[in-house]
Amino acid sequence: MKFLILILFFVSATLCVPAVAAEVSAGQDVSGKDAAVPAEEVFNAKNAAILGVVEGLTEYLPVSSTGHLILANSALGLDGAAPIVRRGGSAGELVRDRDGSDFSVKEAADAYSIIIQFGAIVAVFFAYWKRCTGTIVGVFRRDPASWRLSRNLIVAFVPAAGLGFFFSDKIEEHLFNPVTVACALIVGGVLMLVVDRRQKKLAAARGGNAEDGPDLQDLSVRQALTIGAMQCIALWPGMSRSMATIVGGYVAGLSPRRATEFSFLLGLITLSAASIYKTLQCAEQMRDSFGFGVSAVGLGVAFVAAFASVKWMVEWISRHGLSAFAWYRFALAAAVLWFMA
Repeated sequence: MKFLILILFFVSATLCVPAVAAEVSAGQDVSGKDAAVPAEEVFNAKNAAILGVVEGLTEYLPVSSTGHLILANSALGLDGAAPIVRRGGSAGELVRDRDGSDFSVKEAADAYSIIIQFGAIVAVFFAYWKRCTGTIVGVFRRDPASWRLSRNLIVAFVPAAGLGFFFSDKIEEHLFNPVTVACALIVGGVLMLVVDRRQKKLAAARGGNAEDGPDLQDLSVRQALTIGAMQCIALWPGMSRSMATIVGGYVAGLSPRRATEFSFLLGLITLSAASIYKTLQCAEQMRDSFGFGVSAVGLGVAFVAAFASVKWMVEWISRHGLSAFAWYRFALAAAVLWFMA
């Protein structure tokens, strides 16, 4: 896990300088029309692989995949307002949004970031194959434990899904930039340290047994709703859905291991819904911007990276808690703000 964190920090550090530089330069040109950019130039296999690594490593770690992808998009020049020339088309064939306006590089990159989440989703399904398939089969067989677990996951999913449905466009418009990400990294890190200290005190009071507490199917509706309410703060880019739901699990009384597992399973529903919704919204634009081949590269790389991080993360948090991730968030936020200043 230490090796994984080092890789993560190296990737983030290499992205910070060009990302914030791109943000500053982009902010200097607020008028005028940018020249159209060929889709093949910005959405190629290399960029797809980089975004896949970033997405896969960070999606289920409590460090914010959205925040890291915003930095990655800026570093790769995928956050501009320039319209995109249709893949395989001539200079005048631009990708059009649903309202007929030009589909920008930034809009396409944001859509791509959502789509490659499918790779991370499948990785968790394979990592928790027995539990996922057992729950699905149990629901059809009317097994009470499977029904209760499904109920808890749905209850925890609803609050953020509702807010995201109504405010996703405003969030993308105003909060998808390195400064807001850095602020969210700091706030989330502080929250993690506070909750982690509380969890360790509770474990000490139990005689050092950190695995006490209810199982996932034994959560009440109120406890599941607590986790769901915490997931709402992850709509702030940089806060981290994984961090919010793990912290929510701590507050609801789950052990570190079970809070992490609940976060993974809840992510299957939340991320699947977000990815499917975005695909239905922008299917034609996605086809014209990056097509099947580039999508497949990002999905495949995200799957491998996510599977590796998930397999390590449960054991790490069970033994060491959230503190290491909190300090990582502080270091990354400091780097972003320092370069911005």
